[in-house]
Amino acid sequence: MNRVAEYRKLSGLSQLALSKEIGVARQTVNLIENDKYNPSLDLCIKLARALNTDLNTLFWEESSC
Repeated sequence: MNRVAEYRKLSGLSQLALSKEIGVARQTVNLIENDKYNPSLDLCIKLARALNTDLNTLFWEESSC
């Protein structure tokens, strides 16, 4: 389970706004958030930068929730 949805919401971004910022379709963001699509390393880096965090926090650390 990744933390993309959690960090997107903390950033005040909609899926559409995030998708435009990283250059993918909104559906791709939805699939990533629901662990139904494994993004490339390049896309992971774009997500981390857009959400002002790092790859470890976004994809590998356990959520405290």
